[in-house]
Amino acid sequence: MPPDDRPIPRFVAEPPQEALPYGRWAEALADHFLAECRDIETDDDLGEPGAITWFPDRTYGGRTFVPATAPTSTGYELFGYVSFTREHEGAEATEFFAVAEFTDETAEANPDWRLDLSDLEVATWRGTQGRRGEIALVWGVALEQKGLVVTAELGPTTTDQCALIEDRFTLVSLDAYTGDYLEVVLWGSDGKEIAAESLYADDDED
Repeated sequence: MPPDDRPIPRFVAEPPQEALPYGRWAEALADHFLAECRDIETDDDLGEPGAITWFPDRTYGGRTFVPATAPTSTGYELFGYVSFTREHEGAEATEFFAVAEFTDETAEANPDWRLDLSDLEVATWRGTQGRRGEIALVWGVALEQKGLVVTAELGPTTTDQCALIEDRFTLVSLDAYTGDYLEVVLWGSDGKEIAAESLYADDDED
């Protein structure tokens, strides 16, 4: 094959390796996530967090990321992730690190949404000629039925994919690189596109 005219990272994260968190493991992750939520600095009344929804794990750069969202009693949504390392497969998780933010844009308030997306940057990637992009952790819920797989699309290039687990997915992809920005696409079992959403939909509308 000829050289690639735009060499960029693709499928850089391990696919999900574990079931969605439950039981004592979910409680341990929740302790880290909620502690970070309590440290959010804002003048808004975020209220009390409700039940946490966990998303498929993805491992990138030696760390495993488990995204999460939680509604609050005042109509906001908390979102973020808990990450950790393991010395080897099956070892105890260590070096926990959590990130949490909030939004007032929720699926309940936007019934026209077809994909409910959250995203955070987890690293920077440097390409040729000093070009820079961000490695984004993207997770969400497919609100359309009959979906099977979700992909991350950066311009003409598919950079990641994740099979739905209970209508949830997690992606890790290069973003904001050479003028291209991530789009998330939901695919059905027949290989046809069901829904697509840009991470920058609100920016495009401004």
